[in-house]
Amino acid sequence: MIENYMVCNCKQVSYADIANALDSQKSFADVLAAFEDVQKITHCSTGCGGCHQKVLDIISEIMMGSK
Repeated sequence: MIENYMVCNCKQVSYADIANALDSQKSFADVLAAFEDVQKITHCSTGCGGCHQKVLDIISEIMMGSK
């Protein structure tokens, strides 16, 4: 089971929310494109932006199959 924790406090987006948003995507062109898609779905990193790098890291982990 994937550990779930809050990634974006401003928009209340959890790790699971990001993973679910990625699951809804048909394919991944690159991390930045996936980030934009996740951002559209979850609105993460649209408040203060403090979680931007954390979200990118999570997307990279998931895309590489680490989690």
